[in-house]
Amino acid sequence: MYRIDVDKQHAIIELVLDGLIRPEEMLRFVDELKAATLGFAGGAIKIKADMRTFRPSSPAVAEMLKEVQQFGLHNGVVRVAEMVESPLSALQLNRVARESGTDKILRRFAEDSAARRWLIHGDEEALTA
Repeated sequence: MYRIDVDKQHAIIELVLDGLIRPEEMLRFVDELKAATLGFAGGAIKIKADMRTFRPSSPAVAEMLKEVQQFGLHNGVVRVAEMVESPLSALQLNRVARESGTDKILRRFAEDSAARRWLIHGDEEALTA
C-alpha cells in the first residue's frame, strides 16, 4: 500500500510506502509521484518519505524506485527526508539512493516532525541553535 500527499505551501510531497509493494502497485505509485513532482515544475521540491513499514522489495520494484528518484532529481527535488526502521530496508534503500544519486540530498530521521522541520528550514535551524 502507498499514499501520496502534497503540501503546496512548502512544496513538499509526502509519501508512505507500507509493507511489501508489488510491481504493478509500484507502477501506479511511480505514475502518481511523477505527476505530483511535475505539479511543482520549476520550483525546489522536497520529499518526505515514510518508509518505516516498507519491506525490502523485488529487484524490479527497487529499479522503479531508483528511476523515480532520478526523475525527481532531474525535475527539481532538492531535499529528501526519509524515515526507515528496518535495517534490511535501510540497506536496500541506501543502495537505491546511491545508484540514483539521491544519496547526496538525503537525510534519515527517526521522527516525522524533525524530518518536516529540516525539509522546510534546511540546516539554518542548526546554525542558529
